[in-house]
Amino acid sequence: MPTTPASPADISPNGVAAPIMLELVDENGATIGTSEKLSAHLPPGRLHRAFSVFLFDASGRLLIQRRALGKYHSPGVWSNTCCGHPYPGEAPFTAAARRTAEELRVSPSLLCAAGTVRYNHPDPASGLVEQEYNHLFVGLVQSEPKPDPEEVGETAFVTAAELAELHEDRPFSAWFMTVLDAARPAIRELTGPSAGW
Repeated sequence: MPTTPASPADISPNGVAAPIMLELVDENGATIGTSEKLSAHLPPGRLHRAFSVFLFDASGRLLIQRRALGKYHSPGVWSNTCCGHPYPGEAPFTAAARRTAEELRVSPSLLCAAGTVRYNHPDPASGLVEQEYNHLFVGLVQSEPKPDPEEVGETAFVTAAELAELHEDRPFSAWFMTVLDAARPAIRELTGPSAGW
Protein backbone atom coordinates (compact mmCIF):
# COMPACT_ATOMS: atom_id res chain seq x y z
CA MET A 1 0.00 0.00 0.00
CA PRO A 2 1.05 3.61 -0.34
CA THR A 3 3.27 5.24 2.18
CA THR A 4 1.76 7.32 4.95
CA PRO A 5 3.86 10.45 5.41
CA ALA A 6 5.09 11.56 8.78
CA SER A 7 2.90 14.22 10.33
CA PRO A 8 4.42 17.01 12.44
CA ALA A 9 3.61 14.94 15.53
CA ASP A 10 5.78 12.13 14.13
CA ILE A 11 8.94 14.23 14.07
CA SER A 12 11.12 13.89 17.14
CA PRO A 13 12.78 16.95 18.75
CA ASN A 14 16.04 16.16 16.92
CA GLY A 15 14.22 16.34 13.56
CA VAL A 16 14.28 12.61 12.83
CA ALA A 17 11.05 11.05 11.61
CA ALA A 18 9.56 8.59 14.07
CA PRO A 19 8.62 5.15 12.71
CA ILE A 20 5.22 5.00 11.03
CA MET A 21 2.95 2.68 12.96
CA LEU A 22 0.05 0.60 11.64
CA GLU A 23 -2.91 -0.85 13.48
CA LEU A 24 -2.83 -4.66 13.67
CA VAL A 25 -6.22 -6.40 13.60
CA ASP A 26 -7.69 -9.86 13.95
CA GLU A 27 -9.75 -11.62 11.27
CA ASN A 28 -12.85 -9.70 12.39
CA GLY A 29 -11.14 -6.30 12.11
CA ALA A 30 -10.77 -5.77 15.87
CA THR A 31 -7.62 -3.92 16.89
CA ILE A 32 -5.06 -6.17 18.62
CA GLY A 33 -1.94 -3.97 18.61
CA THR A 34 0.42 -1.95 16.45
CA SER A 35 3.45 -2.61 14.27
CA GLU A 36 6.04 -0.53 12.47
CA LYS A 37 4.95 -0.20 8.84
CA LEU A 38 7.76 -2.00 7.02
CA SER A 39 7.83 -4.77 9.62
CA ALA A 40 4.11 -5.43 9.04
CA HIS A 41 4.79 -5.96 5.32
CA LEU A 42 7.73 -8.35 5.65
CA PRO A 43 6.89 -12.00 4.82
CA PRO A 44 4.63 -13.57 5.88
CA GLY A 45 3.02 -10.19 6.68
CA ARG A 46 0.95 -9.16 9.69
CA LEU A 47 -2.76 -8.47 9.27
CA HIS A 48 -3.31 -4.71 9.54
CA ARG A 49 -5.96 -2.10 8.85
CA ALA A 50 -5.97 -0.33 5.47
CA PHE A 51 -8.34 1.64 3.26
CA SER A 52 -9.02 2.04 -0.46
CA VAL A 53 -10.83 4.94 -2.14
CA PHE A 54 -12.63 4.98 -5.51
CA LEU A 55 -13.65 8.43 -6.76
CA PHE A 56 -15.71 9.08 -9.89
CA ASP A 57 -16.40 12.18 -11.96
CA ALA A 58 -19.89 13.33 -13.00
CA SER A 59 -19.85 11.05 -16.06
CA GLY A 60 -19.03 7.92 -14.05
CA ARG A 61 -15.33 7.69 -14.91
CA LEU A 62 -13.00 6.32 -12.24
CA LEU A 63 -10.00 8.37 -11.14
CA ILE A 64 -6.96 6.07 -11.05
CA GLN A 65 -3.34 6.86 -10.23
CA ARG A 66 0.05 5.52 -11.23
CA ARG A 67 2.15 5.26 -8.11
CA ALA A 68 5.31 7.37 -8.01
CA LEU A 69 8.52 5.64 -9.06
CA GLY A 70 10.20 6.58 -5.77
CA LYS A 71 7.84 4.53 -3.60
CA TYR A 72 9.47 1.54 -1.91
CA HIS A 73 6.40 -0.65 -2.40
CA SER A 74 4.78 -1.23 -5.82
CA PRO A 75 6.36 1.80 -7.54
CA GLY A 76 5.19 2.82 -10.99
CA VAL A 77 2.08 0.63 -11.11
CA TRP A 78 -1.49 1.79 -11.62
CA SER A 79 -4.00 1.51 -8.80
CA ASN A 80 -7.27 2.92 -7.49
CA THR A 81 -7.79 6.59 -6.61
CA CYS A 82 -6.06 6.39 -3.24
CA CYS A 83 -5.17 3.78 -0.66
CA GLY A 84 -3.19 3.64 2.53
CA HIS A 85 -3.25 2.96 6.26
CA PRO A 86 -4.99 4.79 9.09
CA TYR A 87 -2.80 5.86 11.97
CA PRO A 88 -3.44 3.75 15.09
CA GLY A 89 -6.74 4.97 16.54
CA GLU A 90 -7.66 7.00 13.41
CA ALA A 91 -11.04 6.20 11.86
CA PRO A 92 -10.68 4.68 8.37
CA PHE A 93 -13.08 7.29 6.91
CA THR A 94 -10.93 10.10 8.33
CA ALA A 95 -7.75 8.50 6.99
CA ALA A 96 -9.30 8.03 3.53
CA ALA A 97 -10.33 11.69 3.28
CA ARG A 98 -6.98 12.86 4.68
CA ARG A 99 -4.82 10.83 2.31
CA THR A 100 -6.93 11.72 -0.73
CA ALA A 101 -6.32 15.39 0.06
CA GLU A 102 -2.61 14.81 0.73
CA GLU A 103 -1.91 12.74 -2.39
CA LEU A 104 -4.25 14.31 -4.93
CA ARG A 105 -5.24 17.71 -3.46
CA VAL A 106 -8.95 16.95 -3.86
CA SER A 107 -11.79 16.72 -1.36
CA PRO A 108 -14.18 13.85 -2.08
CA SER A 109 -17.93 14.50 -2.22
CA LEU A 110 -20.50 12.00 -0.98
CA LEU A 111 -17.72 9.74 0.32
CA CYS A 112 -19.35 6.67 1.82
CA ALA A 113 -18.31 3.29 3.18
CA ALA A 114 -18.46 0.41 0.70
CA GLY A 115 -17.68 -2.55 2.95
CA THR A 116 -14.45 -4.32 3.83
CA VAL A 117 -12.30 -6.98 2.23
CA ARG A 118 -9.53 -9.10 3.71
CA TYR A 119 -6.70 -10.30 1.49
CA ASN A 120 -3.17 -11.66 1.35
CA HIS A 121 -1.22 -10.46 -1.71
CA PRO A 122 2.54 -11.03 -1.96
CA ASP A 123 4.35 -8.53 -4.21
CA PRO A 124 6.97 -10.49 -6.17
CA ALA A 125 8.83 -7.35 -7.25
CA SER A 126 9.51 -6.05 -3.72
CA GLY A 127 9.21 -9.27 -1.73
CA LEU A 128 6.72 -7.53 0.58
CA VAL A 129 3.34 -8.96 1.57
CA GLU A 130 -0.04 -7.24 1.83
CA GLN A 131 -1.96 -8.87 4.67
CA GLU A 132 -4.77 -6.35 4.96
CA TYR A 133 -8.20 -5.79 6.39
CA ASN A 134 -9.23 -3.10 3.93
CA HIS A 135 -12.03 -0.55 4.42
CA LEU A 136 -13.51 0.51 1.07
CA PHE A 137 -14.91 3.96 0.21
CA VAL A 138 -16.60 5.36 -2.89
CA GLY A 139 -17.44 8.94 -3.75
CA LEU A 140 -17.31 11.74 -6.27
CA VAL A 141 -14.55 14.13 -7.24
CA GLN A 142 -15.53 17.54 -8.56
CA SER A 143 -12.15 19.20 -9.06
CA GLU A 144 -9.08 18.39 -11.13
CA PRO A 145 -6.45 16.46 -9.13
CA LYS A 146 -3.13 18.19 -8.43
CA PRO A 147 -1.04 15.16 -7.41
CA ASP A 148 1.88 15.26 -5.00
CA PRO A 149 4.73 14.02 -7.29
CA GLU A 150 6.37 12.13 -4.41
CA GLU A 151 3.23 10.01 -4.13
CA VAL A 152 1.66 9.95 -7.60
CA GLY A 153 3.32 9.64 -11.01
CA GLU A 154 0.20 10.45 -13.03
CA THR A 155 -3.58 10.23 -12.94
CA ALA A 156 -6.30 9.34 -15.42
CA PHE A 157 -10.09 9.25 -15.53
CA VAL A 158 -11.26 6.01 -17.16
CA THR A 159 -14.51 4.33 -18.12
CA ALA A 160 -15.05 0.69 -17.20
CA ALA A 161 -14.14 -0.35 -20.76
CA GLU A 162 -11.00 1.82 -20.79
CA LEU A 163 -9.93 0.38 -17.45
CA ALA A 164 -10.31 -3.17 -18.76
CA GLU A 165 -8.04 -2.33 -21.73
CA LEU A 166 -5.49 -0.55 -19.53
CA HIS A 167 -5.46 -3.45 -17.08
CA GLU A 168 -4.50 -5.84 -19.90
CA ASP A 169 -1.62 -3.64 -21.10
CA ARG A 170 -0.15 -2.01 -17.99
CA PRO A 171 1.04 -3.20 -14.57
CA PHE A 172 -1.44 -2.70 -11.73
CA SER A 173 -1.05 -3.09 -7.99
CA ALA A 174 -1.44 -6.64 -6.66
CA TRP A 175 -4.48 -5.61 -4.60
CA PHE A 176 -6.28 -3.56 -7.27
CA MET A 177 -8.73 -6.14 -8.67
CA THR A 178 -9.50 -7.49 -5.20
CA VAL A 179 -10.55 -4.10 -3.86
CA LEU A 180 -12.33 -3.07 -7.08
CA ASP A 181 -14.40 -6.26 -7.17
CA ALA A 182 -15.30 -5.91 -3.49
CA ALA A 183 -16.39 -2.28 -4.02
CA ARG A 184 -18.42 -2.90 -7.21
CA PRO A 185 -21.88 -3.06 -5.54
CA ALA A 186 -21.37 0.38 -3.96
CA ILE A 187 -19.80 1.71 -7.18
CA ARG A 188 -22.83 0.63 -9.22
CA GLU A 189 -25.13 2.27 -6.70
CA LEU A 190 -23.15 5.52 -6.96
CA THR A 191 -22.62 5.64 -10.74
CA GLY A 192 -25.79 3.92 -12.00
CA PRO A 193 -26.07 0.90 -14.30
CA SER A 194 -25.28 2.85 -17.49
CA ALA A 195 -21.68 3.46 -16.36
CA GLY A 196 -20.96 -0.24 -16.78
CA TRP A 197 -19.16 -0.90 -13.50
